[in-house]
Amino acid sequence: MSDSSPLGEFLRARREALKPQDVGLPEHGRRRVPGLRREEVAMLAGVSSDYYMRLEQGRETGPSPQVVAAVAAALHFDGEALDHLRRLARALQERRGAPAGHGRIGPQLLRLLDSWPDTPAFVLGPALDVLAHNSLAAALHSGFQRFDNLARMAFLDPAGRDFYRDWARSAQACVAELRAAYGHDPDSPRIAEVVATLSAKSPEFADLWARHDVKAKTQQPKSLAHPEVGALEIQFSAFTVNGAPHQQLVVYQAEPAGATAAAFAELRARTGHASTARAEPAPTAGTV
Repeated sequence: MSDSSPLGEFLRARREALKPQDVGLPEHGRRRVPGLRREEVAMLAGVSSDYYMRLEQGRETGPSPQVVAAVAAALHFDGEALDHLRRLARALQERRGAPAGHGRIGPQLLRLLDSWPDTPAFVLGPALDVLAHNSLAAALHSGFQRFDNLARMAFLDPAGRDFYRDWARSAQACVAELRAAYGHDPDSPRIAEVVATLSAKSPEFADLWARHDVKAKTQQPKSLAHPEVGALEIQFSAFTVNGAPHQQLVVYQAEPAGATAAAFAELRARTGHASTARAEPAPTAGTV
């Protein structure tokens, strides 16, 4: 991440991704900058060029809700992008440290994970750190070097390319989800560390991060491939953890009596039917 405003980086990336015809403007001659000009966005949003420039440069720290909505409309943001922009605008006025409780897992949640011996389930922190899991979730991810951070696993672990059968879609979703978490807490040192490490080690991650796509975890099915039990078709749900709103409880499910359910049963048998949930140590610097 750069030292410039997260809001400014987001606006600039989205502006540069648009063409004049995308927003109903004529395109005359060769353009010296990619995408729209700042002046064009300012005109579409009904603000001065100088004001919009200050927004992108991080020098305007108090945009009103009306201005935020107007700029979002000018850049053709969808609902999730607008929500992300609003969070970044609020963060300009209220600089926050990492919210408390990111890495603590309550005993009730561990007991809940333990109560699902036939279903992989795990808890994620905002930087996609795996904070706790049950034994079937560990068995499902046993082909990875470590079951510790979903972003690291997808981009830096060789097993990721085989485990996620549509790796490109999974990688895009992973980065967009991390970008959404960043919007909630742009001052998070843990998110900054994960992004910096992955950007340095994975050009694909760096390219996707620079696009500023933002999307929370969806309910789309996942197509996975385990090195021992083969292809898996996963349905999953993600829930915000009560008392720890920056954590997510992720539960993988299989169609009853289907091939994936049988594969889950085989994985459970290989673990010796153990179902003890485990809380992982809180991530520290350099553990990406």
